Amino acid sequence: MAPLTTPIMETFGINEAQMGAIVTGALLVGAFLYPIWGYLYDRFSRPKLLALASAIWGATTWLSAIAPTYKTFLATRASTGIDDSSYPGIYSLLSDYFKPSVRGKVYGFLQLSQPLGYMLGLVVATFLASSLGWRNIFYVTGSLGLVLAVIILFVVRESPRGSSEPELEGIEDIGVYKFDRKHALGLFKKRTLLLLFAQGFVGVFPWNVITFWFFRYLEVERGFDESAILFTLAPTILVLAFGYFLGGAVGDFAFKRTPRGRLLVAMVAVLLGAVLLTITMNIPIAERNLFMGMLILTALFIPFSSANIVSTVHDIALPEIRSTALSVQLFIENGGAAIAPFIAGLIAVRYSLHDAILWICLIAWVLGAIILAFAASKVPEDISSLRQEMRARAQSEQEAQALGKI
Repeated sequence: MAPLTTPIMETFGINEAQMGAIVTGALLVGAFLYPIWGYLYDRFSRPKLLALASAIWGATTWLSAIAPTYKTFLATRASTGIDDSSYPGIYSLLSDYFKPSVRGKVYGFLQLSQPLGYMLGLVVATFLASSLGWRNIFYVTGSLGLVLAVIILFVVRESPRGSSEPELEGIEDIGVYKFDRKHALGLFKKRTLLLLFAQGFVGVFPWNVITFWFFRYLEVERGFDESAILFTLAPTILVLAFGYFLGGAVGDFAFKRTPRGRLLVAMVAVLLGAVLLTITMNIPIAERNLFMGMLILTALFIPFSSANIVSTVHDIALPEIRSTALSVQLFIENGGAAIAPFIAGLIAVRYSLHDAILWICLIAWVLGAIILAFAASKVPEDISSLRQEMRARAQSEQEAQALGKI
């Protein structure tokens, strides 16, 4: 969407606030559906649900391509949010493929797909928007969603919930654990998780503002043409993609030394991002090379917290409710951040996109760092509680198998 913002605005004759409302609509739909997706993933086959989500992505993108008016486009783009809340199932499935000690790297590696996909979209939109038009580009991306749905359905396989936990290692025929309402409600008694919910509410504001408005900021306020934007953003996005993996790897390293490690890494990275973005946004317009260099450095730290937050949620939630736990986290994140593009649009109309991006990012990151500091102080207790429960399950499984052999 971001590289196509200007042609879409021209097609429907709308301003920044109306364009921001389009993104906000999709984010709100996705946010409200997170709990439903989370519950379904903890009850049913995760690969099949992932295939369904991909098919929905393809179909709703096609609907957006044929929308004739602003109002219908607003509605069809909102419908694309249905599948946007399907990600907790991916992380839950991976948590049963990989042990806790390496999940940060694994999640960070998975999250490479987000900026790399954005960059691919940026390249396609930049070079083909004028010749194909934004509607035909939507047809292409929608078709990819349908193809991917078939691939997921036949390639991705389920794994027993909890099978990668250290306490259950070596135990054959692990029992089937599925969503339990009592355990799910118990998530709201975990102080670490409550603090992560609060951090998530403000933490995604910057991401939604930057990914949606930064392309237009470079174009309108810094005077970059299409080739200059691509030359600037391509290396920035590549470094940002690496930041996901590096952040997860550093978090794993710190986690092996202290249970607070992942959240401390996230806290420091958030503060660094705030400082570096402030410097970057205030570089004079004429200093393009310096601006690009600082933007690339800032991009390295922006995604550091992502894999560590997801890993921490899984460090304190039982395997059979991890999709639910993460879906609540993402529900709160997107519920708060859904209004970010719209708020940024309003600020831009009154002041500038420079002010909108900088103000929202700084406020959100400083508040997020403070909350992460409190969460880091509470997380050892919640991790210990989960490990104790897994040891009890392992003992129960061993006793059941011993009785079965008698």
